[in-house]
Parts: sequence; structure tokens; C-alpha cells
Amino acid sequence: MLRRDYLVRMIEEMTEMIGKVFGLKQERKFIEALWEIDDLYKDQFRLNSNLLRSLSARDITEMFRSGGVVEADKLQSLAYIIKEEANIYYAMGKHDEGVTRFMKALHLYLTASLNGADRSLWNLDEEVKELLLHLKGYRLPTDTDRLLFRFEEEAGRFDQAENVLFRLLQDEAIPPEEGIVFYDRLLVLEPQILEQGGLPLSEVKEGLAELQSRFLLTDI
Repeated sequence: MLRRDYLVRMIEEMTEMIGKVFGLKQERKFIEALWEIDDLYKDQFRLNSNLLRSLSARDITEMFRSGGVVEADKLQSLAYIIKEEANIYYAMGKHDEGVTRFMKALHLYLTASLNGADRSLWNLDEEVKELLLHLKGYRLPTDTDRLLFRFEEEAGRFDQAENVLFRLLQDEAIPPEEGIVFYDRLLVLEPQILEQGGLPLSEVKEGLAELQSRFLLTDI
């Protein structure tokens, strides 16, 4: 209960400041908006924009690990601010700066989700969906794609998980055996569940056959 109260207070404070950032962005006062973002980093996480820019998403995650456990809700709150900072850079026409931050925010959201984050705090699923739209056409880092693969499967979007799986296989980022295990997990599900996940049983079997054919797993 205390943890929940703390998170609610933090989100209320963040929401108020993000509202101020939004107003500054609308007035095209971009530098002032970035200053407010930096203050948010300092006030809520004792971090700053320059440090976060220099760190990888994996390094940032380690900063939010305590006793071997990821502080998932703090991590998704940080991801929310990074996404807002990315939006400011996009509005400034600095798309490369924006894309870098969108990718980092996506990685942190996915990590938070897979480590037990409360998805309702920032409407995590919608945040991930929005970030994927921003990043459409860009190749995600392999580490992020691996997280996305797990995220989509856990969400029951099996067709999307399959798309990510074949990207990872094509890049040789995972062994083909992981793909086999993925299809094995699907084959034990009810056909109705597979239909709802966008990958009917017939397509699961086709995907497995394609994987075996393309990656020479004829002995499996």
C-alpha cells in the first residue's frame, strides 16, 4: 500500500510538470521545455539528460536494479519522461535525437513490463504501441527486439511475436531452436486462443515448417 501511495504521488507530480512541458512545447519554447525535463530527471530520479543520453538502455536498467530485482514502476516512469523528451526533439526537427530517445524509452518500457510493472500506471501497453508507431521503418536494436518478442507473446499477439522472431532469426540474434520452442508453446494452446492471437493453428504449422526449411532444421 505504501509503495502504491508513493507511486501515485510521484505520478501526480510528474503529470503536473509534463503538463507544463506540453504548454511550453505548444508555445515552441523548446529549450525551456527541455530544462523542465531535466529538472524532472533530477527531482524524481537524481539523474540528468546528459547522463541518460550517454548510457545504454541496459546500463540504465542496471541503475534501477536493487537486490537483483528491477524497480519496474520507476523504470517505466523514467521511460515516460524520455519519450516526452523525444517528442520535444522531434518538434524541434531533430529527428535523430528523437529516434534515439524513442528507442531507449521503448526498451525501458518493455523491460519494465517483463519485470512485473503495473501496466495501469502509465497505460504501458498504449505507450509501447505509440512508440512502435514512431519507430516504424527503423530497425530496433537486437536487445530491444528480444524483449519485444517476449512482450508480444505474453500479450497474446502471436502474429506480432512471430514477425519479431523471424527478424531475430534472420539477424542470427537467436538460435533457431528458440523458434522451435516458441512454436511448441503455441501448439499446446487451444485453437481459439491462437485465432485471437492472430495466428491460427494452420499458420502456426506453416511458420514452423518455414523456420525448419529456411534455417535447415530438417532433423528437428
